[in-house]
Amino acid sequence: MKKVIFYIAVALLATGCRKYVEIDQIGTRTMTYTSDYRALMDNSGEMESVCGLQIYSNDDTRILDANKQTQLTDIYYNAYQWKAAYYSDTQADADWDRMYRTIYNSNLTLEGVLTSEKGTDADKKQIYAEAQVHRAFTYWTLVNIYAKQYDSATASTDLGVPMVVSTNLYASLKRGSVQAAYDLILSDLLAAVDALPDLPDYNTRPSKAGAYAVLARVYLSVRQFDKARSYAEKALALQNGLLDLRNYQTSTASFPQRLNDPEVIFSKVSNGYYQGIQLDTALLTLLGTRDLRYKLFVRPGSSFRPSFTGYGYWRYTYTREFSKMYQGPNVPEMMLIVAEAAARSNDANTAVSMINAIREKRFATTDYTAVSAADGAAAMQLVIAERRREFFGTGLRWFDQKRLNKDAAYQITVTRDFKGVTSTLLPNSNRYVFPIANKYILLNPEIQQNPE
Repeated sequence: MKKVIFYIAVALLATGCRKYVEIDQIGTRTMTYTSDYRALMDNSGEMESVCGLQIYSNDDTRILDANKQTQLTDIYYNAYQWKAAYYSDTQADADWDRMYRTIYNSNLTLEGVLTSEKGTDADKKQIYAEAQVHRAFTYWTLVNIYAKQYDSATASTDLGVPMVVSTNLYASLKRGSVQAAYDLILSDLLAAVDALPDLPDYNTRPSKAGAYAVLARVYLSVRQFDKARSYAEKALALQNGLLDLRNYQTSTASFPQRLNDPEVIFSKVSNGYYQGIQLDTALLTLLGTRDLRYKLFVRPGSSFRPSFTGYGYWRYTYTREFSKMYQGPNVPEMMLIVAEAAARSNDANTAVSMINAIREKRFATTDYTAVSAADGAAAMQLVIAERRREFFGTGLRWFDQKRLNKDAAYQITVTRDFKGVTSTLLPNSNRYVFPIANKYILLNPEIQQNPE
């Protein structure tokens, strides 16, 4: 058996950061044909998963059951309590590894597909553009997990993440700035759009709609709300299907799987498995018992194994993923981005119209009541509440908590009592920034740890 030693950067072909690994060469060959790169980009096992640990950190989750508290240990416990460190010196960060592997695959494609054999120019350009979108989405996720929230006043000096933009295994892993990360993200997305089809053959593939949707999310993160609205509207012009939850009140058998879901614009899911996530009581109160999102997507703890007191997140069972939480952009998110941008510009009518268009399909006809707002500030509160109702259980709430902390009016303080220990997460706290696993810093001293 032939083996070759590589000096691997970050988390590319094995867990861990820069380290020596042995890779069996049996059954592999050099990437030569355009079809090789198509297969790589279509490998959802490699390209679709992003992160998941923030599901425990965000305030959708509240573990009150004594047995679940006992079961929550190690990394998950640390994330739930917003500890200064999550990992021992030998533990890997599965989310970090997964995302940098996606980036490596994207870089491999960007370096080779345009000169590959037996493919049309159009196919090569499309695959190249898909790699740009995958890389951009992944860097957006990384910088929002492991770095401070974007702030135009400090982004050029705030620590971002290692910017790996080639397959050079000896490239520096020194962290770039938050601004550098966003510059690359926007550059990739804007360059990719023209080579992509309006809609994908499969929603795991990037498309124009997908690139526009990611751009909308990115511009929302950097507080360029007019641009966020513009790109959300462009995405909706290409894809605007909404699930009518009224159709599933009596039977969920026909509930669409993720790949057939008309709401999914660019499919990305959580890394790892998250079952029986206990929901915060304040979230349950916000939902109310008449909301079909409560009736369909919330179950008592006795429905889960192991069982617990309280209520848990259930929607993932309908998509037949069972424990993968959807985290990519979708139609309701684009509508709520339009609504938020409108509310921030004091256009309450547009904001409320978007919210009600969603809510009408989230209640039985006899239970539905349209919401209203007298001004943009009131509409903004409706947007924040609706985002929480629409995306609960997925981990996306963590990103909302971080970015809304930049608005004094929307800041929140989260307190948890867990196993006799009280933890408090203050607005804009350093604990909103996940620590980088010590293992990677020990292997690569140029990577600087986040402040505690």
